[in-house]
Amino acid sequence: MSGENEQAGGGAQGAPPEQLALIRESVRKAAVPRAKPRTWRGAALAKELPVARVLVDKGVLHLDRYFDYAVPEELDADARPGVRVRVRFGAGRGRVRDGRREGGGLIDGFLVERRAESDYSGPLAALAQVVSPEPVLSEELLGLARTVADRYAGSLADVLQLAVPPRNARAERRPSPEPLPPPPAPAPGSWERYAHGAAFLEALASGGAPRAVWSALPGPLWSEELARAVAATLASGRGALVVLPDGRAVARLDAALTEVLGEGRHAVLTADAGPEKRYGEWLAVRRGSVRAVIGTRAAMFAPVRDLGLVALWDDGDDSHSEQHAPQPHAREVLLLRAAQDRCAFLLGSWSCTVEAAQLVESGWARPLIAARDQVRAAAPLVRTVGDGDLARDEAARAARLPTLAWQAVREGLRYGPVLVQVPRRGYVPRLACAACRAPARCRHCAGPLEGQESGAALRCGWCGREEGAWHCPECGGFRLRAQVVGARRTAEELGRAFPAVPVRTSGREHVLDTVPGAPALVVSTPGAEPVAEGGYAAALLLDGWAMLGRPDLRAGEDALRRWIAAAALVRPQAAGGTVVVVAEPTLRPVQALVRWDPVGHAVRELGERTELGFPPVSRMAAVAGPGEAVAEFLRTVELPGDAEVLGPVPMPVTTAAGARRPGAPPPGEHWERALVRVPPGSGAALASALKTAQAARMARGGKPESGAVRVRVDPPDIG
Repeated sequence: MSGENEQAGGGAQGAPPEQLALIRESVRKAAVPRAKPRTWRGAALAKELPVARVLVDKGVLHLDRYFDYAVPEELDADARPGVRVRVRFGAGRGRVRDGRREGGGLIDGFLVERRAESDYSGPLAALAQVVSPEPVLSEELLGLARTVADRYAGSLADVLQLAVPPRNARAERRPSPEPLPPPPAPAPGSWERYAHGAAFLEALASGGAPRAVWSALPGPLWSEELARAVAATLASGRGALVVLPDGRAVARLDAALTEVLGEGRHAVLTADAGPEKRYGEWLAVRRGSVRAVIGTRAAMFAPVRDLGLVALWDDGDDSHSEQHAPQPHAREVLLLRAAQDRCAFLLGSWSCTVEAAQLVESGWARPLIAARDQVRAAAPLVRTVGDGDLARDEAARAARLPTLAWQAVREGLRYGPVLVQVPRRGYVPRLACAACRAPARCRHCAGPLEGQESGAALRCGWCGREEGAWHCPECGGFRLRAQVVGARRTAEELGRAFPAVPVRTSGREHVLDTVPGAPALVVSTPGAEPVAEGGYAAALLLDGWAMLGRPDLRAGEDALRRWIAAAALVRPQAAGGTVVVVAEPTLRPVQALVRWDPVGHAVRELGERTELGFPPVSRMAAVAGPGEAVAEFLRTVELPGDAEVLGPVPMPVTTAAGARRPGAPPPGEHWERALVRVPPGSGAALASALKTAQAARMARGGKPESGAVRVRVDPPDIG
């Protein structure tokens, strides 16, 4: 050991002065004990406000609260309210060393507040890390997220996962542009077609907060009108937020805003943009560089500064209902934002939902509609084909299209493209016996048999087995007929009937955005209709009974909305636009389409639901799971005194092969569902009771032996 010491000492003595200075500086720095970043054991705490209140990213109900952590002195400057942090979570009470709790796994969270003292009397763990000094969670956004979580019986952490996008370091380092001055107030433009359209824009430009339900006239001008409403809000020095159902609608409004406002005045928030671009746009909004935001449902929480207008287009679209917990609806979130920020509210659509009619009926919002002569001038001619017409029509018995539909297609193709709306995708999704109409079922699993292209054998839609020798078990027949014909089969039939005309399809596999104005047949499923340059010359709405016959409370409302969305793309009646709907003309949704009166249909639906006590007049929640689990949950939950339980009833069993709807049970499991409804004024008490009961179940071990229970407040479909 002495030889080694002498050798080391001799090496140091022979070193040059510069090296000796570096060695002394290194020894001086090493003399200061450095705390371990994971535990900060022995580290000094911040002198002021040494306690950080943190929301951990654990979306379980029994942990839906804040947790206190100690703030090390080295993190004092960056540990500001709203920043992302990492903390140790899950350590036991016995793991304490030097006055600090240690252990547990690292987990992300948000620093909500700095405090001088903690409400917790025991030792605190220290903040492990400040992930970024960028504050992303404002007090306003936190308050909104808490309100949404309470309304939907969910956890605050789950809502913040929807509200705050994942961090991207490269986008965070990039500075946001300087904010532009407010633009001038726009001219009313096509808003003058509505009775109070110009006054609505003037109120926005002057800093007012009007609330309106807007029944848009058919045609392509809705995006320009929305853009002018946003421009009027920006002219008052405030921000605007518009939520749309899909990327195609966002692209149209994006183009309209660029034309009205120019570049750099609005941000686009969609999932298709990619994580870096989306987070960069979101940061530009949070930093105040951009005051106008458009996007899909993820944009409903966008942190727009000085919010002056929230707008929603086509609130009846399923895309506005979030599929991740706690599954909020964009309409309800924007209503909460309008109340919280006391800003203007605009709910627009070609159609009208029952919820929109209730906003007008209650006096909370005013109707923004056009006079009947304006509606007649903008709408196409609508003709109907009912069951009596089909029975007398030889062509309809030989082929599935009635004579009136063929004539409309032939006449429309002389002047432009023709739209054909088919309720189902695929070839022949459903078959039945031609003699007794009994559904054709698989012999192995009783699933529905489907027809294939090119005359191939039948195939089961559930298990995938082919059926080459089917016969009807009811009457012994061997002939089949189509119950529902899919989009591909319809395109094939129309292609043979009009061989010189190109046929295009738009559906789940491939959705078209636009089509040229030249003659063509465009076969589309509902919601995937492309926009035609100059509008469609005609439209066929086939198999109306398939949408009207769904066992759902909203079947008629949804069918009318989809029909009007397709018919709104057709040219006005003065320009030869014609729509043919194959449905019974005496039904209320069909009559509303013929008169182009979606508001009247929604008002009558609202009246009926008021008598029956169904949403939106009442608040409702769905409790689903295995039968024993649902029964146990309903026994333990302390519901409000005016609550009424409907059910439980069995849910349809799903298969691994078929498409699984959101909220459906796992494949092969037998679930039941109960509906709990309360009158107006008791919705908050219902949500609180359901959240408390669900939290108690999770605290007892997460998933009891009886099985999991899913709770959804305000389900979009209640059967």
